[in-house]
This record gives sequence, structure tokens and C-alpha cells, in this order.
Amino acid sequence: MESFDFYPEKPELVEPKQKGSMSLTFFSLVLFVLVFFLFFDNEINFIVYLVIVLLIHELGHFLAMKFFKYKNVRMLFIPLMGAFVQGIKSNYSQKESFIVTIAGPFPGVLIGALLIYFGAEYHYAWFLTVGLLFLLLNIINLLPLDPLDGGQMFKLYFNKGNELMLMIFAFISSLFMIGVGWYIDSYVLMLFGFFMGFRVRALQKKYEIHKELKQEGVDFATTYNLLSNQTYSQIKKVVLEYTPTLQKYTGQVSEEELDPIFASQVNSVLITPLIKDASLFFRLMVFIFWVASFIVPIVLFMNIDVQWYLDGV
Repeated sequence: MESFDFYPEKPELVEPKQKGSMSLTFFSLVLFVLVFFLFFDNEINFIVYLVIVLLIHELGHFLAMKFFKYKNVRMLFIPLMGAFVQGIKSNYSQKESFIVTIAGPFPGVLIGALLIYFGAEYHYAWFLTVGLLFLLLNIINLLPLDPLDGGQMFKLYFNKGNELMLMIFAFISSLFMIGVGWYIDSYVLMLFGFFMGFRVRALQKKYEIHKELKQEGVDFATTYNLLSNQTYSQIKKVVLEYTPTLQKYTGQVSEEELDPIFASQVNSVLITPLIKDASLFFRLMVFIFWVASFIVPIVLFMNIDVQWYLDGV
């Protein structure tokens, strides 16, 4: 028997077109350097080393995403904070996601350790300086805090569907950033922590929407293209309940103008399916390398002589 869908047809999801991603990356890099130069105008070498370290770190993520055919991959620099690479896929693989995440910090720690070793062995001071920067930034990035790479690894180890745990994790990360920023008198780090706090509020809203959708038996662990008209209408109804701003415009703006907004809001509620293809052995090896990233620098500094370097600083 033929089945019919009596619900209105869902609007087309308009994905943002990526234009001039290289020019945007270059612009953000120039802005990043200029802002740093305003604060550290006498530290040109430090700025150059910092850019090199960040570029190599983010290039690891970038190349891994390109290799696994992510779409709309782009690299952006944020003044006084760092840089990030973003991209999207219709279906995410747990194994690929692990590789994309570790492709930045793991090579960075290795490069840093090698630079420090050869710098100490042959008394190349700038090798040691750059190596220390590689180790410092990449090891900090491996801390299990959201949204650092260590935090992304944490999410991959645990069930991404456990939203309550992930929301608590993000909240603790936000408090940690604010606390560390206050302790070291860094307003930038404190501001970053507060921005993360806004993200926690967004996660809470999504958690509440998902909770109601579960109660109504609506499957939101899918992609927008696979949504039936009925499921779209059900999710749209719940999204409207939790978005007073959209409620205000409903009836005042034409349906054609609101359709792209509703499509985007519904899409943001969906959880992209994660293919759990990472074996226990693979996850164990990633964990071992993660632990080694913290241990190797300690062992390294116990076995090399850097007193000559410290005397010259």
C-alpha cells in the first residue's frame, strides 16, 4: 500500500558557500600578527616562532580533514587566542575524527622534542626556543578541556549522545579557564572562559530540546537530507517553543523569508551520526600516545643539558 506524507514539504537547507577561504585565512593571520605586535612590539622573533608553531599545528588538522574529504575546510586565526580549522561531513567516522584531532598536537609534541634534543646537543639556542614553544602550546592543547583537542578526544572516547555529561564537562572547562585567567591575571583567558560559558547555555538549550524530542519519539540522530517532512515539522515545532525570537517574527515575516532560518535552526538541533569504527586497540594506542605526550618532555629534560641555554636567557 502506498503511503502519503501530508506534512508540508521541508524547505531546502542552504549551506554557506565557501568563497575565498585562502584569502580569509591570510587576512585572519595578518590581523593575528598585528594585534600581537601591538602588545609585544619588541618580540618580533617570538611572534614569528608563534605563527610557525600554530601554522604547523593547524596544518596537521587541515591536511587530515582534506584527506578524509571534509567539505568547506578552512583555517582561521583568532588574535590573542590561537587558531582553528573547521570542516563538515554528512557522516562522521570515530576513527577519522580521532586522527583529525590528534593530527595537530601529536606531531607538534614530536617536533618540539626533536628540536629541543638537537638544540641541546649542538647548542642551537633558537632550536630550544622554538622547541619549547612547540611543546608548551601542544601539551596545553592536549589538556582534557573543551574546546581544546584534548577535550575533543574526551568526547570521542565517551558517548557523544550523553549530552548531560558533555554539558557538565563544558561547564567545568569554562570555570577552569576563568579561574586560571584570574590566577595568572590574564583578562584574555578569563574572557575566553566567559565566551565558553555562553556555549554552555547553547548546549543546555539543545539538551532541553532533545529531551522533549525523545519524549515525543522523534529521531534527531540523522542528517537534514534524510529528514522526512513529518520529522522536520515535529522538530520545528519544538525549536519554536524554545526560541522566543523566532516566535516573535512568525506571522510578521513571510514564510519564504523564514524558511531558510527554520531550516538552519532545525539542522543545528540534529546530531550527525557517528560511525563507531575505532577498535579498542586503536583507542588504547591513542590514549598511550596522549599519556606519552606529557611524559616524554619530562624524560627529555632529565637527560639533556640546557644550563648553557638558561644562562644566556
